[in-house]
Amino acid sequence: MRLLIDSHVPKAEACFADLGSITRLPGREIDGQAVRDAQAEVLVVRSITRVDEALLEGSTLRFVGTCTIGTDHIDQAALEARGIGFANAPGCNAEAVVDYVLSSLLTLAEREGTELDQRRIGIVGAGNVGGRLYRRLTALGLNCRVCDPPRAEREAEEVAEREAGDPQRPPFDDLDTLIEECDVLCLHTPLVREGEHRTHHLLDEARIEALKPGSWLLNAGRGDCLNGQALLARLAARGDLRSVLDVFEEEPAIDEALWRLADIATPHIAGHSLDGKLRGTHQVYRSAMKYFGSPVRVALADLAPAPALPSLTLDAGLSPWEALRLCVRACYDVRRDHDALIRYQREKGLTAGFDAYRSEYPLRREFSTLTVRLRPAASSLEPLLTAAGFAVVVDG
Repeated sequence: MRLLIDSHVPKAEACFADLGSITRLPGREIDGQAVRDAQAEVLVVRSITRVDEALLEGSTLRFVGTCTIGTDHIDQAALEARGIGFANAPGCNAEAVVDYVLSSLLTLAEREGTELDQRRIGIVGAGNVGGRLYRRLTALGLNCRVCDPPRAEREAEEVAEREAGDPQRPPFDDLDTLIEECDVLCLHTPLVREGEHRTHHLLDEARIEALKPGSWLLNAGRGDCLNGQALLARLAARGDLRSVLDVFEEEPAIDEALWRLADIATPHIAGHSLDGKLRGTHQVYRSAMKYFGSPVRVALADLAPAPALPSLTLDAGLSPWEALRLCVRACYDVRRDHDALIRYQREKGLTAGFDAYRSEYPLRREFSTLTVRLRPAASSLEPLLTAAGFAVVVDG
């Protein structure tokens, strides 16, 4: 069997070698011609390869996997019509995105001279990422509200079936309520272009205009869920919002004017931890082996190397939020990626730099790989650091 795999899918050889011979190509070079030239029966991609009729035409593909949560780059109807198996990797990089959000919010709080417990946070989308973000932020004691109409409807139906005649209202708000009552808005929705729960330009001109002065807006979901031109107009005219943008419309040819006005701007790397990528590889590997009736011989634990920073030790002297900021930045500092995109833009231009930094992305591990040892005088920090996702050990 022949396999064509995106060159940025880690440990593909360790996982997929039992299925056959492997050809590697960068994701933007994988098209119909490349698939036909490789005579591929298995295709494994990430988010930048569009798998559609043009790619499938004349191919010998039997299985397609994407090592990502999102599937809007995959024409699943076309795969089904041709009898081609499919798998994605739901939840694979959700923890990494939550790490990214927490690092970004702590950075904005520091720049604004405030702390997160003084802000009310609205989370739009309560799926793999948004749900984890809600749990982590509320564990930190933060005031959070959630908007997810499809999930709210599903849960209302489930409650109604379970408790006929006495349904309990799910703990969800509508988006306009979040905009009115929250001063931080985090977007984590999939891209849905049609239907009742359409998310394309969910944050449209009217909703961007309705954001309160001083609000923080973070988008680490899909670029097309936010009207970039409307946000650009608001930032250029009034400059009264703080913005964190990891995703943009028309990637990688993103709007340079909007990029320059964002407080933190990164090239779609919120989920790019090594741990998340390895989970994605392994989830698709398991699905492929099941599809072809082959045994799973490789465990996820076999793929990840030991972290370069396995532990750090804290003693007394830091406030809880200072300690949290220190631990977060020891593991992942979003400013690194913001500054790197500026450097790549200067060297290569914004479009080429956007792609180049993604392809050359440095090693990044998740908070869970860092053990924080607390001396007895710092033991009061244990609940906060544990809630943030670190492994915490309190010394004797």
